[in-house]
Amino acid sequence: MSEPRAAGLRFQDPKTARRMADALARAVGEIGRAPVSVMHVCGSHEQAIAKYGLRAAFPLGLNVIMGPGCPVCVTDLPEVDEAVALAGQGVRIFTYGDMLRVPGTVKSLADVQAEGAKIDVVYSIGQAAQLARKSAEECVFFASGFETTAVATAAVLLANPPANFSVLSAHKYIPPVMEIVAEMPDTRVEGFLAAGHAATITGWGIFERFVERHRIPVVVAGFEPLDIMAGLLTLVELIRDGRAEVINAYPRCVTREGNLRAQQVLWKVFKPTGGRWRGIAHVPNGNLRLRDEFAAFDARRRFTIDLTKLWDYAPPSLAQSCVCGDIMGGIASPTDCPLFGRECVPDNPVGACMVSTEGTCRIWHQYGGHLNLGEER
Repeated sequence: MSEPRAAGLRFQDPKTARRMADALARAVGEIGRAPVSVMHVCGSHEQAIAKYGLRAAFPLGLNVIMGPGCPVCVTDLPEVDEAVALAGQGVRIFTYGDMLRVPGTVKSLADVQAEGAKIDVVYSIGQAAQLARKSAEECVFFASGFETTAVATAAVLLANPPANFSVLSAHKYIPPVMEIVAEMPDTRVEGFLAAGHAATITGWGIFERFVERHRIPVVVAGFEPLDIMAGLLTLVELIRDGRAEVINAYPRCVTREGNLRAQQVLWKVFKPTGGRWRGIAHVPNGNLRLRDEFAAFDARRRFTIDLTKLWDYAPPSLAQSCVCGDIMGGIASPTDCPLFGRECVPDNPVGACMVSTEGTCRIWHQYGGHLNLGEER
């Protein structure tokens, strides 16, 4: 493995950023064709790219695509429906704020909250368990997030949660969906920028078999501006040189093995199962569900969840025109969607990508879209 570029840098230094931008432009130019398309699978990367205006520093021949890196966005309709149905059955629901307005088949949690359902926004599953301990009601935590957040869920379930507490898991596992994207017939992705926080848990070694199978390079990157620039530069150089390798450009947090204790906790509580990711596909081993040993805390086994009342009346909706799946697969951009910025806005989202602060559509809407500022230089 080559020496990571991010080591020892000041992570928001404009002069260093300009040198990296110049090196990135040279590397793209040396490939001799355009565009060079790479994908990051992390909403936090897209937030940083938009917040710091990094696309203004990207060369015109580089296409940086946001993939399915927003856990709220890939929470499937039936998973939302399960939470909505439980709330309608009188169960008290705890969840993160981003999940409130994610559209289900007919309703969102915000809709049933307006009808009188008991829904509490929490900052962590630990807070949800504390509130449940003080309550006499049945309480369910609607859990979303990738492996980083799933570790926290697992830790709470291992720490003697209250008897009236259970989990409705919509947790997802990132590595399998990278396989799906790499195998899409229309994919343009030539390299992946992997999420540093997820790799802190799993380690960078988890990507080695992926690289061997698909001959596509992977670079693990952090979230400061220069982390991202260094990761992209390394990734483009690998593409230029025809080298399918895994490079860790986030060594201050990520190791090859990852956090072994966190992995132990994660896999003691969860097992990977196949399931559909909203708008994308069925992802083998992409969903995290509770193991049999934790059935007492599994809301799907603890309650009879009746979805027929929701599904009996599912009128046609604007969501049929939503292209979130193509956006997360790297095939389309938010501006390709006829609803973007019109019928679909943050205050009235049609698709899940407009709901979450990590969703591509929400980020582009908030920061003015995908302005290729390089054309103005």
